[in-house]
Amino acid sequence: MFINTPPMGWNTWNTFGADISEKLVMESADAMIQSGLKDLGYEYVVIDDIWALTERGEDGRLVPDPEKFPHGMKYVSDYVHSLGLKFGMYSCASSLTCAGYPASYQHEWVDAKTFAEWGVDFLKYDFCFHPMVVRADILYKRMSLALANSGRDILFSACSWGSEHTKQWIKETGAHTWRSTHDIVDTWDSIKKLAQSQICAQEYNGKGCFNDMDMLVVGMNGKGHVGLAGCSYEEYRLHFSLWALLNSPLMIGCDIRSMTPQAKQILSNRDVIAINQDPLCSQPFLVNNMQFQPNECRGPEDPFFKEYPLEIPMIAKYLNNGDIAIGIFNFTDSSASPWKTTIPFDNLGLAPGKRLELTNLWTGETKKSVNDVIRENAIPAHDCILLRAKIIDA
Repeated sequence: MFINTPPMGWNTWNTFGADISEKLVMESADAMIQSGLKDLGYEYVVIDDIWALTERGEDGRLVPDPEKFPHGMKYVSDYVHSLGLKFGMYSCASSLTCAGYPASYQHEWVDAKTFAEWGVDFLKYDFCFHPMVVRADILYKRMSLALANSGRDILFSACSWGSEHTKQWIKETGAHTWRSTHDIVDTWDSIKKLAQSQICAQEYNGKGCFNDMDMLVVGMNGKGHVGLAGCSYEEYRLHFSLWALLNSPLMIGCDIRSMTPQAKQILSNRDVIAINQDPLCSQPFLVNNMQFQPNECRGPEDPFFKEYPLEIPMIAKYLNNGDIAIGIFNFTDSSASPWKTTIPFDNLGLAPGKRLELTNLWTGETKKSVNDVIRENAIPAHDCILLRAKIIDA
């Protein structure tokens, strides 16, 4: 199995945690259709942790909790598939899941076979309680081989949080996505911290194995399992824009049965989704006017960044039709004097003699560049601008 674009879907964890059931999952699958999310590309309906009994069955297999899933997982899977959607589940590269339920270490092959028989299309594979006597890459290789030999195409979503140098070995395992961060929660600080940790991860991101910046908290509004403080509309918009631009999977975490109009507007922006799902999936790059060497990665722990934090990252990505996606993200707390930004054409790899037709993907406004630069005058605190730039003759 090979994936060409980041997966899109919905996961139970962020809002519901342990409070899951076949009714919830089936209602959420219905909501994917009724809300139009499926038509936008969201296709995976994923059950996260705390779905099983605390002990395996006598046959050594995982057993769905009969109170939560009285008809079993194949029943839920068949219903999800009947809607034209795909079905996902969760396990862990250890003896226990993060919540303390049976996991797949030393049961990789029987679990992969079980998931295949249930019609699973997506497996999130976590890293809690992993055995210290076995290297992390070996743990993920074991499950990858088991899935590849299960008789069913199953997207392998590795979730080792970027620990133990995940980015250096993850493509060896055959995983289709890899988590580069610890868990997100529904706060601005969490979004900012995860976003700024991505500076040194982009060269390990691309077709076949996408960098997963964790699930979306758009529309949670402080409710649910990781709800906490909640975020403003502008902060959610920045969150969605950056995840899309950096080729992260777009896995919704709010209750899609009761999305607010604002949440639906953000999650349903076709132009932003198109940036994420662009078939080229090229590597994003910084266009800040700084003295970076082409292959030099400066991250949050770099002394340069400790002295000069990258609070206004400007990021570009080439698109399949020759356009350029450009995002400018204001992580500062300064709302009194919104930042002004300038991006010279040189920083985009564009020679003089051309102009750019710039479309703001949130407002729909279009303008043309002047004097071989892009200028944006008003980006308030915790907000962003996401542009699609078309190259035209001067």
